[in-house]
Amino acid sequence: MNDPGTTAVAATNAANAPGYTLWQLVRYMLALGTWGFGGPVALAGYMYRDLVEKRQWITDADYKEGLALAQLMPGPLAAQLAIYLGYVHYRFLGASLVGIAFVLPSFCMVVALGAAYVAYGGIGWMQSVFYGVGAAVTGIIALSAYKLANKSIGKDKLLWPIFLASASITVITKSEEVWLFLGAGMLVWFWRAPPAWLVRKRDINSVTVHLAGLFALGTVDWTRLKQIGLYFAYAGSFVFGSGLAIVPFLYGGVVKEYGWLSERQFVDAVAVAMITPGPVVITTGFIGYLVSGFWGAVVAALATFVPCYLFTVIPAPYFKKYGKRPDVIAFVDGVTAAAIGSIAGAVIVIGQRSISDGITAALTTGTAAILWRFKKIPEPVVVVTAALIGLIVHPLVMHSRP
Repeated sequence: MNDPGTTAVAATNAANAPGYTLWQLVRYMLALGTWGFGGPVALAGYMYRDLVEKRQWITDADYKEGLALAQLMPGPLAAQLAIYLGYVHYRFLGASLVGIAFVLPSFCMVVALGAAYVAYGGIGWMQSVFYGVGAAVTGIIALSAYKLANKSIGKDKLLWPIFLASASITVITKSEEVWLFLGAGMLVWFWRAPPAWLVRKRDINSVTVHLAGLFALGTVDWTRLKQIGLYFAYAGSFVFGSGLAIVPFLYGGVVKEYGWLSERQFVDAVAVAMITPGPVVITTGFIGYLVSGFWGAVVAALATFVPCYLFTVIPAPYFKKYGKRPDVIAFVDGVTAAAIGSIAGAVIVIGQRSISDGITAALTTGTAAILWRFKKIPEPVVVVTAALIGLIVHPLVMHSRP
């Protein structure tokens, strides 16, 4: 005869068991890292669409917790969100394998492009590709931002002002401000689930905030590699706001401070990051390759992504343990609203760079319209088509200009 207690535990475990295997998630992240264009904003939108809406592997609450944590911690947003989603059901092993699978494809691509860049002395053809891809990606991001806002904010009268304020600040500053996310989270927390000390009017010792940074960097043999490792570890540890914020920071270091790259080379490095799939911050791998070859790329990429991994997995257990409390839910709602507002603002920032004439404007609106109307068309097909259009049209546009 079965023990009722044992039966109940088994039933609970079965109910909480994920509806997917770790290798299924790893394969998905490997594919997203290979085909996912658009930078952190679009990648976060793809993860929500595929893992929450379509496959239902991840709950909406877990996704929002991951997005909030990724916004609050320094480092690349998309990679941190992927790492957290790997942690949700498979803890540290899942976080580690998912993080590697997500970053590895784009790293291999930028190393190959770095070798081609050094061998042939430039990437002029990439400007033509980005002419089409950048416009199409802007349309993809705009549609993702709309869907996220519609799903997560809905008709909430408290979250909409936060969304609009975050979008406006992102457009003005062209970066994502961590203080805005923290402030939004605390505002919604205090409004919806005020802590006991606030209800009792005064209790100064009730709230403590701990911020800690950890990263490990092994000793390397060459002075240049050591400089690369230390600099990119610093960038990965202390720069908030993912792709939009780290680009000017990298410019100040690799061009102005160290003089590793010329301004033209740096612009090309950013272009490589934008036209390759995966996280925009993988541009560090390309920069590392130009500065010190293959091992420079390895050191730069590891130094950038190891801190973001630690910043995700170390606080993740606490997010999981306390994530269902009303005050934490309210805080996450506020951060999420600010994050989605920042995504919407990023659409405008990216559009200012990507939409330069009537053709790119048509590509942007056409991409959004096609994906809205024909939901089964894969984004990579649209992006490849836009790249081919860019290769054909951009030289003609440049030739016609005075």
